[in-house]
Amino acid sequence: MPMKRIKMIKPFMALTLSMILTLSMAACSGSDSNENENKSESSTDTGTTKTDDATATAPATPSAEEAAWKLDTSPIELSWFVGASWYAHQWGDSLNSKYITEKTGVNVKLEVPSGDANEQLTLMMTSGQLPDLISMGSWETAVKKLWEGDQVYALNELADKYDPYFYKVAGDGTLKWYKQPNGNTYGIPNDSYSPNLMHETGMTAANQTFLVRKDLYEEMGKPDLSTPEGFLGALQTLKDKYSTYKGQPMSPFFAQGNVPYGMTEYLQNLLAIPYEKDGKVYDRMTDPDYIKWLKTFRSAYEKGLLNADFLVDSDQQVEEKTNNARYFMMIREWTGMAAVNPMLAASANPDSYYIAVDGPQNSNGDSAKLFPGNMDGWMVTMISKSTKNPERAIRFLTYLASEEGQRDLFLGKEGETWDNVGGKPELKTDLVNLVNTDIEKLEKEYGVLDTYWMMRNPVIVNQWRPEKSPVIKQMEDFANAQADIDSGIYKGLDPLGDSEVAVNWAKISQNWQEVMPELIMAKDDAAFDKIFDSFLSRRDKYGFVQVMEYRQTELDARKAKMAE
Repeated sequence: MPMKRIKMIKPFMALTLSMILTLSMAACSGSDSNENENKSESSTDTGTTKTDDATATAPATPSAEEAAWKLDTSPIELSWFVGASWYAHQWGDSLNSKYITEKTGVNVKLEVPSGDANEQLTLMMTSGQLPDLISMGSWETAVKKLWEGDQVYALNELADKYDPYFYKVAGDGTLKWYKQPNGNTYGIPNDSYSPNLMHETGMTAANQTFLVRKDLYEEMGKPDLSTPEGFLGALQTLKDKYSTYKGQPMSPFFAQGNVPYGMTEYLQNLLAIPYEKDGKVYDRMTDPDYIKWLKTFRSAYEKGLLNADFLVDSDQQVEEKTNNARYFMMIREWTGMAAVNPMLAASANPDSYYIAVDGPQNSNGDSAKLFPGNMDGWMVTMISKSTKNPERAIRFLTYLASEEGQRDLFLGKEGETWDNVGGKPELKTDLVNLVNTDIEKLEKEYGVLDTYWMMRNPVIVNQWRPEKSPVIKQMEDFANAQADIDSGIYKGLDPLGDSEVAVNWAKISQNWQEVMPELIMAKDDAAFDKIFDSFLSRRDKYGFVQVMEYRQTELDARKAKMAE
């Protein structure tokens, strides 16, 4: 069923929602929020108050009622590490980044890892030379290392000293969810959702989907891909009738993130495998339905219906095949197709884009239980202790987290990239057209919408989104319909950091990545069983019992937080 139509959120309500984003528990006065936003919006485009002498009207010291970034808009550069090797945007090239720099005085030097983000950040920690700002996936091992190693500032301590307005825009719920045992919070997430918010608005942030190429799927008669028999039958048809496309071989299948994500957690979600049974964390890896489907993939490989592409393709190869519609089926997040689908729909073969359908299901035929948004969010942004400007750093984060900053970051400058239409900000028509035809140009030249997503608050920005094109909305609606809203609490239960149990889990995870290709390429089911049993034995030796105990403790703690 399609996502509920979200009622327009007034500015002061959007700010209020942002403050309760993760737990929906922090109370906020709507009138106070509105008053403060009116204050912040009384500034000019350069970020100074409307007076010939900005310092004469701005408070001399930081105030809980006024954003402190306005106290100092002198030029400064902050380096910002974004832990995603695929992130290709720069700061200073787009209209929007230039506008924000002009307004706040902050120029951003964006840095991305050349390889594994965890490894590169670990090297930086060892050298003691960290970027000013760091955004890393909330699940990444390096995040806990930064916190436990005293490498980043406690945001609450910086806010107390330099910008107490931070508490108004960060939200007590977010700070509470990420609060560590010592009482400090070291990171602020983007894309953070609470179950209450998702139930109320219908915004689930689910992006996991099972995708097929529309034209091939329909020419095959829309085969049932939810059972092993139907799955194998469709692959056989592909091999027999559609083995090439535009003179190039078709790749039957792709799994995003390969073994650790697409073929493990993601596939388990498609199969609706539970995370807990009777209050106890469940070992999803040994679930009979999961084993059955892994053997289905093994059978497909044995019959020559699958090749090893999905286990070995580089990011560049994946991009090339995707852009040329050379995958048939994909376990892939629909958001990764937002730029590709409109391009394919506008090509000489307009039905070569991808649609979401029911993929592998468990033996009961249950619908998928896809990850929704959760309190952890996607990435967390931190301020390193290597920075020489912690004051400007926390004030810049506060600005970006505020409704004013969110509007600037998402829409750009009024009159340049958006207009006020009936009291509501609306992206200019020519830019809306680019959303559906050339999103790469939109992001590179204008830098609006999701170009700089590191501090994105969906509760605020989603009210300003243009209507998505049908080739994107179909995938989004499908994911929302199968989102398991209350399952966000299970995301990221695994131990991270340098603790003994975290090291044990890292060994297990690494070994699983090595074992999965062996399972898929096993000569028969008996060989599969032998390989899998050997893995389970090693897993126990590596300390899997302790990992399960950690997961249980973490789950119990999360449930307690939710009950507060």
